[in-house]
Amino acid sequence: MAKKYVVQLTAKERQILREVVTKLNGSSQKVRWAQMLLKADEAGPAWTDERIAEAFDSRTRTVEKLRERFVTEGFEQTLNGKKRDKPPTEKILSGKQEARVIALRLSAPPKGYANWTLRLLARRMTAGCRVGDCRFDQPCPSGKPAISPPQQNLWVHSGSGKCPSV
Repeated sequence: MAKKYVVQLTAKERQILREVVTKLNGSSQKVRWAQMLLKADEAGPAWTDERIAEAFDSRTRTVEKLRERFVTEGFEQTLNGKKRDKPPTEKILSGKQEARVIALRLSAPPKGYANWTLRLLARRMTAGCRVGDCRFDQPCPSGKPAISPPQQNLWVHSGSGKCPSV
């Protein structure tokens, strides 16, 4: 049966794939895809899907999908995979907030503790605020710091009137 998707590599693409395989650049999956594409190349060995699947201990459907992806989406996307438009879950903290958490983590732990734990960090960062009330960008309406100095400006209240009684 004639193949629906035929892999025809250019000289430059072939060279890139050989470099990936010889230098083991990238993940094992990327190296494996590079090897499969080299074997599927019509100008090269032109192996059948069954032979490639057997050689690389995979299913025939995997090779078929790799050929299809190469023809429809292009060389770069086939080899490196599709880049996500957005992360699977939205970030909870901004870069500034992350930096402040890291700064707190690198500071001395509270008395009676040898190290910071996730629970201690969470307690210190929220310091009595209800979930969703704490933010970095607005001061607490009562003026009371949610965190003891020198980290008193890390988490402040959102101004919704539900200020913690510290």
